[in-house]
Amino acid sequence: MAMTYGYATARIFTLNLLLLSHQKRCQLAFVSALFAYAVGANAQIGMALTNSNGQYLVAARAGNIALATEYLKNGAAVDSRDRNGDTPLQFAARKGDAAMVKLLLSHAANVNFANLSGVTPLMAAAFAGQLEIVKTLLTAGAAIDPVDRVKKTAIVYAAGNGHTACVLAILDAGAKVDERNDNDTTLLMWAASYGHEETVAALLKRGAVKDHKDNRGKTALDIAREAQQLRVVKLLEG
Repeated sequence: MAMTYGYATARIFTLNLLLLSHQKRCQLAFVSALFAYAVGANAQIGMALTNSNGQYLVAARAGNIALATEYLKNGAAVDSRDRNGDTPLQFAARKGDAAMVKLLLSHAANVNFANLSGVTPLMAAAFAGQLEIVKTLLTAGAAIDPVDRVKKTAIVYAAGNGHTACVLAILDAGAKVDERNDNDTTLLMWAASYGHEETVAALLKRGAVKDHKDNRGKTALDIAREAQQLRVVKLLEG
């Protein structure tokens, strides 16, 4: 049953070919091939792909600006969602597709639309270290304080993955350097636990407090020692 929607979509793409100009046909044929590849790679497009919104999701996920623009002009909802609740803006933010992000924002995509796990486009970009996208989303009004299902914010993901520039950009947008999540862990603790020396140094320079304790009573230094992050230990001991 998993391949049924792929077959239905292929038929719809064929019908659409008859309605488009020669140039648009070429574009659509190209994206149809990309779609077939995506289906073969088990990409999950979670709505019935029998309408323009579904086809628009495929085009946006494939990164095809021309075709996504065509569907938007013809009435596709810019914030169409797949079965995970992801919108095209979330796809593009995660991939670092600046051109697609620009297109979607120009069509008033909801910059704070969270998926079913509570992940916003800013979280997706911060997790992946997509600095240009992080800055673009912040400029467009992305909120820095939403939390997902596991009680993490965008800056927590950036710190935990060692994306120092993204951390600094979100701090500049108003995030707190000693922000804590559900377990009272700070950004410094997250960075220290994974050995992100540069991020730890940047947080200390911004005034992060080394002596804060999590809900187990452990500091960033304790956590770094337990994780045997020796460079970070040396930095925090200094």
